[in-house]
Order: sequence, then C-alpha cells, then structure tokens
Amino acid sequence: MAAKLLNVGFGNMVAVARVIAIVDPGSAPMKRLKDEAKQAGKLVDATNGRRTRSIIVTDSDHVVLSAIQPETIAQRFEADALSDRPGKGSQAE
Repeated sequence: MAAKLLNVGFGNMVAVARVIAIVDPGSAPMKRLKDEAKQAGKLVDATNGRRTRSIIVTDSDHVVLSAIQPETIAQRFEADALSDRPGKGSQAE
C-alpha cells in the first residue's frame, strides 16, 4: 500500500500518516520550535522562498515550513481523509 501524501505547496509533499499538527507560525512558541528544529537539522523549508504561513509538525520531530495557509492545508488533509472512507470513491484492495 502506497503512503498517502499531502500537498504543502509548490509540488512539495508530506506523508499524511506522519502529520501531528498544522499550526500558524506567528506565536513565540512556534518561532522557538522552528529555531530548535533548524539547530537540530530537522527543519524542512518547503516555502520556495516565500513567506512562511504554516508550520507542519511530524511524529519524527521534523518541522516543515509551508507558504500555504494552515486552513488550506487542513482542508486538503480532511479531503484526503474523506476519500479514504469506504463507499466514498476509494477502491477496496
């Protein structure tokens, strides 16, 4: 079975099963989280040089920066979850 991927902008993808949180980067704790991930070598910048609009936290402690709004990513996440439900367009294996 192939891993489900979530588009986080500009052709960049994150494994859906690994996502813990999608947060706004404006608060001081999120800025610290970003700085700590950078120091630890676990920061992935998927913004393509644009402004960071959301931070995605994974279960492996990686932090992914995205130029897409958190609400938009959450909608994509939910749409993917709905497509996995039986009888909603997904094919049984």
